[in-house]
Amino acid sequence: MQDVLIIGLGCAGYTAAIYCARYKLSVLLVGQEEGGMGQTAAEVGNWPGDIEVKGPELMERMKKHAMSFDSVTYKVAYVEKIESVPGGFRAIMSGGEAADARSIIFAMGSNKRHLGIPGEERLSGKGVTYCATCDAFFYKGKDVAVIGGGDAAVEGAAIAAQVARNVYLIHRRSEFKAEPYWVDKVKAKENITLVLERNTVEVLGEKKVEAVKLDQPFANSNEIKVDGVFIEVGSTPATDLAKQLGCELDKRGFLSVRANQGTNIAGVFGAGDVTNASNYFAQFATAAGEGAIAANSVFSYLQGNEHAGSMA
Repeated sequence: MQDVLIIGLGCAGYTAAIYCARYKLSVLLVGQEEGGMGQTAAEVGNWPGDIEVKGPELMERMKKHAMSFDSVTYKVAYVEKIESVPGGFRAIMSGGEAADARSIIFAMGSNKRHLGIPGEERLSGKGVTYCATCDAFFYKGKDVAVIGGGDAAVEGAAIAAQVARNVYLIHRRSEFKAEPYWVDKVKAKENITLVLERNTVEVLGEKKVEAVKLDQPFANSNEIKVDGVFIEVGSTPATDLAKQLGCELDKRGFLSVRANQGTNIAGVFGAGDVTNASNYFAQFATAAGEGAIAANSVFSYLQGNEHAGSMA
């Protein structure tokens, strides 16, 4: 039985693994997607010590650091089920493999939100994608639409504009809630057209994306012809496994944790975008901080502090 099971291969999970290993704890670090949401960050300009670094590079460095400890077992796998067992918890992975641990840190991050409009699911992978920074390269010299008004959408539009012929940034409001740095970049790009106060109501096309349909006209038409659609309308916390154990969620669906990242279940902690900590400020810095705190709390809990792992 491992000392701690960390589920999530992103910034929070990697940081927690590093700190747990330094506390001489045995760690099973497991997750389905290496790098998590960090893989989608094309440019990171707010990680202390790096004026600019690409998200995948930063995640690879964190992974390498975590794996440098002999006490860390690293596994890329999908965890299907979590259950309580005598002395701790058991994770059941796809294929039936099981792993036991005395404590858990949930660091699964979040899942991309869908619009739920006609044509979206049918054309997914045929021009509809949920990561502009990941897939913009495939639309070199073509016209694309980016839907959303947050950091991911605005950053994605700026990145897509480097390769696409024209980028239409469609947002339902008149102002963006993204970081001003990225808003200024988008406004400076000549090949980005802002389509504001419009909702996308349908993705059009037979075998591939051909256009998007709006709820009201833009440039005298309800349709904008595009070859690709990047949907960047936020994400939802990945709490399915936590719910299996009976962990409490807040009103917004995030894993409820207290100052030590502990949940209402003794021995179960959370870190990163999946939690309601750090004022919901989903950043590399906050994810790393929460991962470090969670690791410290796991150490305290395993040392016999009965209140370290519970909100009670």
